[in-house]
Amino acid sequence: MQFGLILLCLAYVLSQFFRAFLAVLSGVLEQDIGAGPEDLALASSFWFLSFAAMQLPVGWALDHIGPRRTGSWLLLIGGGGGALLFAFASTPAHINIAMLLIGIGCSPVLMASYYIFAREYPPARFATLAALMLGVGSVGNLVASYPLALSTEMIGWRASLVGLSGLSIAVAVGMFFTVRDPAKHQGDEKGSVFDLLKLPIMWAMLPLMFVNYAPAGALRGLWIGPYLRDVFGLNTAQIGQATLVMGVAMIAGTLAYGPMDRIFGTRKWVVFTGNILGAVAILTLVAVIDVNLYLSVALIALVGILGGSFPVVIAHGRAFFPPHLVGRGVTLMNLFGIGGVGVMQFASGRIHPAYSGGDPAAPYVAIFAFFGLSLMVGALIYLFSRDRLD
Repeated sequence: MQFGLILLCLAYVLSQFFRAFLAVLSGVLEQDIGAGPEDLALASSFWFLSFAAMQLPVGWALDHIGPRRTGSWLLLIGGGGGALLFAFASTPAHINIAMLLIGIGCSPVLMASYYIFAREYPPARFATLAALMLGVGSVGNLVASYPLALSTEMIGWRASLVGLSGLSIAVAVGMFFTVRDPAKHQGDEKGSVFDLLKLPIMWAMLPLMFVNYAPAGALRGLWIGPYLRDVFGLNTAQIGQATLVMGVAMIAGTLAYGPMDRIFGTRKWVVFTGNILGAVAILTLVAVIDVNLYLSVALIALVGILGGSFPVVIAHGRAFFPPHLVGRGVTLMNLFGIGGVGVMQFASGRIHPAYSGGDPAAPYVAIFAFFGLSLMVGALIYLFSRDRLD
């Protein structure tokens, strides 16, 4: 089981990489195949939306056929195949299809780990284990920053993607042979995701889940690149360095959130406070959008740190799930979390051209304000939730 979890963590490193690497490649993709910021926003949204759309079938598969086959098969076909297609892309449409496939391939990885944690470990440890997996897996966020920029300069983006395709295939095969499915829940209970949606507590949590990861995920996944290039004139290597800073901040934030529910004796107030402060951070970035490069990067890093409450929100929801619906419960929350990024990334791709053509900072004022205000609304709705630690 331990080596299987290591490979699941490596698979999640790949998942984090694939959701974040377009920011670094934005310049070369526009130059080589004419994929502008709006095209890449659409491609990024395809990754998040296909990932989200797979969460319900993945939840069913985790409960019925287990994480071993669910994770390995999808990563093999979607991750390996999608990365290979990306490597040979010649139009923005090819990138859209590739990102859709990669999103499908990455969709079961984190939830397979969470399913094992929920089945094999005490509930009180779920948030810490979930945050640890998220934090360690976020090394992929770092690889998708300055190291990718260096690889692009040395061997080109196409060769880099071919290598990533091979790595995805190798990890998928390893998972098939090393991940062990937990024992299934014993009982005759029937149920579906609709039973979870009938729980009033879910409707206090799901709006925040929808917007919780969007500011950090959308910024790191794409907008940090065009923003720093258009407003401050940074090149690919410099953008890689800035994304590295944000990636480190996101890992630090995720790891910091993990034990906070046990330290403070509350999940609700840890989550609420972190998300309100995150909304304030990104709205502050709006106010100083073109004042100083280092100030902007610092605020972006702060958004990354404060945006790490994702696993604590899932742990909060998991405390209310019946045992026989754990797989579908965690994937339902992940559907809202990742789907929210996809929807908001798609919307940001429509916002950008509407404000382009004049002040280069104007599109980013609109996009970042959209993210910040949405996060604040989600946090306020979350106030109606009930706290629970067990």
